Amino acid sequence: MSGLRYTEEFKRDAVAQVTDRGYSVREVAARLGISTKSLYDWKTAYHKPAPERRQEAQQSVEIRRLKAELLRVTEERDILKKATAYFARDVR
Repeated sequence: MSGLRYTEEFKRDAVAQVTDRGYSVREVAARLGISTKSLYDWKTAYHKPAPERRQEAQQSVEIRRLKAELLRVTEERDILKKATAYFARDVR
């Protein structure tokens, strides 16, 4: 099941099985077919207050956007460098 995106409801329910119902992380992870690392990460995330989780989610979206923009700008720069080298060579 790697690569799947789980819903917030699924994550909260998985965490609740550990925190509210007393099951072990290993047991819940095995039953749901997820990694124990994912479940520990979700447990840490859902332990935080909702406003803090929302802020982190917004920051994550912004970071992804900025990374995409950086990639685009880097590609544009590389194209301009190649064009500059081409035209500089043609002048001589």
